[in-house]
Amino acid sequence: MAVKVRLARAGAKKAPFYRVVVTNSRSPRDGRFIEHIGVYDPTRTPVEVRFKMERVDYWLSQGAEPSDTVAHLISVAKKAKAAK
Repeated sequence: MAVKVRLARAGAKKAPFYRVVVTNSRSPRDGRFIEHIGVYDPTRTPVEVRFKMERVDYWLSQGAEPSDTVAHLISVAKKAKAAK
């Protein structure tokens, strides 16, 4: 089973926000997931990016592959945390 860390769309029509989830790579985008580990809301000002970093690190250490977008968001979140 290939495990991925990716975005699942939620929210209303024309007002999306995304949950960062750990899921089987064969599951549909908004389908079943293993664990919810973060939120990405591009409609807010400033853009909201929140992660449960200990869970992100756990899943990455277990071999879960992040999508390109999630990998970028994780790096942004780590930089923001380091700047504080």
